Formats: sequence, C-alpha cells, structure tokens
Amino acid sequence: MMRTRPLKVALLGCGVVGSEVARIMTTHADDLTARIGAPVELAGVAVRRPDRVREGIDPALVTTDATALVKRGDIDVVVEVIGGIEPARTLITTAFEHGASVVSANKALLAQDGAALHAAADEHGKDLYYEAAVAGAIPLIRPLRESLAGDKINRVMGIVNGTTNFILDKMDSTGAGYQEALDEATALGYAEADPTADVEGFDAAAKAAILAGISFHTRVRLDDVYREGMTEVTAADFASANEMGCTIKLLAICERAADGASVTARVHPAMIPLSHPLASVRGAYNAVFVESDAAGQLMFYGPGAGGSPTASAVLGDLVAVCRNRLSDATGPGESAYAALPVSPMGDVVTRYHISLDVADKPGVLAQVATVFAEHGVSIDTVRQQGKDGEASLVVVTHRASDAALTGTVEALRKLDTVRGVASIMRVEGE
Repeated sequence: MMRTRPLKVALLGCGVVGSEVARIMTTHADDLTARIGAPVELAGVAVRRPDRVREGIDPALVTTDATALVKRGDIDVVVEVIGGIEPARTLITTAFEHGASVVSANKALLAQDGAALHAAADEHGKDLYYEAAVAGAIPLIRPLRESLAGDKINRVMGIVNGTTNFILDKMDSTGAGYQEALDEATALGYAEADPTADVEGFDAAAKAAILAGISFHTRVRLDDVYREGMTEVTAADFASANEMGCTIKLLAICERAADGASVTARVHPAMIPLSHPLASVRGAYNAVFVESDAAGQLMFYGPGAGGSPTASAVLGDLVAVCRNRLSDATGPGESAYAALPVSPMGDVVTRYHISLDVADKPGVLAQVATVFAEHGVSIDTVRQQGKDGEASLVVVTHRASDAALTGTVEALRKLDTVRGVASIMRVEGE
C-alpha cells in the first residue's frame, strides 16, 4: 500500500551536485514515489549564498541556517553535498540526533571520521549511506559492503580520480608534458583552478581509505594511506613504459597481506601492462578492479565525477534510505570486526622500474648489480644506452619490498659512477 505522507528531505549544499539532486527529485518525482513506496519532498535547501538564482527550486525552501534545518525534527533524510570537514561533520551528527538518516558524498570527512559518524548513526538507529563519495556514478560501495559481504576481498586497485587519469591519458596518447596536459584539463573543466587535491593524490587517498575499510572490515583512516602525487611523471617515463608494453596510471591500491594478517592502502603513479583492464580506461573515467576469493576478478567502470553522475549515486542512496525508513529498518553500518593492522609502505612488495644516469665506462653495470644484490633486490631486466661518456641504465626488478628498494636507491646514489636517479616507478597489475 502506497503511503501518502511524503518523506521529507533536507539538502545541504546546492552546487553542481546539489542542484542536480534537486532537479532529479523534481523531474523524476513520480518514478521515485513508485520505487520508494511514498512520495519524497524537498523540505529545505541550505546554502551559503541565498541570493543566487537556483532554477527549479522554490526560493522559500532556501536557507542559510543549515543547523536549524537539520534540527527541525520532521526531516527524514539529510543529503549532505557541501564537502569538507566542518560544518559537515557537526551537521551530520546533529541530523542523527534529531531523527534523520544521512546520505553523504563527503569522501574527506568519511576518510577522516568515518568510524565516529558510523557510531553516531548506530547510536540513534539511523542510516549513513555514501555511494557518491567514491567513483561518482559507479556502483561500488554497495557491492563491496553488501553484494560481496559473504566473500573475502584480497585486493582493490583502481583509477578513482578522473582529473589525473585525463592528464596521464593525454600525456600517453599525445606525448604532451605534464603542464601542457594539465592546462588542457583545466580549460575543459576537468581540473580545478587549484588542482593540488587531485594531482598530489589527496582525493584518491581519501577514497582509498574508504575502500580499504569496507573491503577488509578494518578501520582505515586517511593518515594510514601512503600518498604520492603524479606531478613528477614525465614524457620519458611514458616512453619507458611503452617500451615495456605498459602505460602509467595514478592508482589507489588496497590489499591484504599474503598471510592475511595485515592490510595496506596506497596511492601513487604506477606502470601497468597494456593487457590489464585498467590500462584501457581513458579520459576522465574511473575504474576499480576487485579481486576476491569466490567471485574472482571484478571490474567496475564509469564516469567518476560531475553533477549528473554523482547525483545518480546520491539518488540511489536516497531511495535505499527512504525504503528503510518506511520499513523501520536500517541498512548495513560499519563492519570493522577484523581490526587488522595497517602496515607501513615499507612492507609493500611490488616490482620497480628504476632509471639511472651513469658514467659510460666498463664496470658500471657490475657495480649497480652488486648494490641490488646486497640489498636483496633481484633484477629482472637491464637496458643500457651510452654516448659521449654518459649513459642511461634502466633496471626492472622482480618483486621487492619498498624498504629494500629504498635502501638500494640510497646506496646507488653513493656510487661515483651513478650521476643521478632519473626516475623510480612501481610496476603493478602483473
């Protein structure tokens, strides 16, 4: 039986995503009513600049007092799309205290304080859903915490930032340098005026923390994620990658240790073989590759940002939360029972591609090989080119720990025959 009294929704933020959420709620009102089992009503919109014209939104709904809106008591669901830590954190906890469930797209807040927010939701018997916090429109959070809840996830590796993927794809396909590719991304609206959060990996690191926490039933905070940006990636790196049959992507990688006793989470540029599914992800798209015991290998692909894609994820959560409200139930909360330790980056084992500038004279290769051997790092391939007393030496290792590789590089820098370390890049996906 259809309920006639509407479920009331408070919208915090009405920018690119928020305005699209409001539009879809209005234009798809009949479909949403049929899918939920009751009408949904936009009961208030909290903004910072109330004088701005917002097409399709009744000005009477607009307020600058977000706190009063979430405290009303008749609000069923609060949709938070303002981002940042405060006032979002206080507004969300206040919403729980006053009887509302919450749908959020706030990756930074969830990566930093997800445990506290889940605890507040549990205390008050409310939902906290956040599909839109990672990978835009791609259904990912719910499959990980619901569809794969009976499986054991071992690794999650993905491209979770569209800006950086656009830049790296442009560098690969056209031979452009980093700055040239960034300028194009900015002109097309893919990069912010200040792209630091994207190109230095902060955005991807927050998403990695969320993915690792869900996948491994362990609390993983942003501070637990190793982060390395992609601003130092050069055209020469892509040339080297192409010679190996690889390309370069900024990857978020969350994995369980081989013995299952710990987990790691990291974000950094990496070479991946062209045969890997993630290598073919072009432009500003996102993709996440999941490896589990029973399901095997799964790939989730689609637009990872933008108003409409992100709003799609928000509305999906809104429907689920509203259905829960009608049945007086809640969906899955935090699952952190495993409480596995998060290992430091030094424990991570992978392959490496190291490019060295060396003197072009006999014995150099032997010296370099000796240093690798002394640090327990096995060499897979070596390529050397020399001219006029200088040479380039490219070494690709077998799998080694980050700590062992770091010690190797420090020792290499002390050799008189090594002029410099041109680049170091991890090789993933093999």
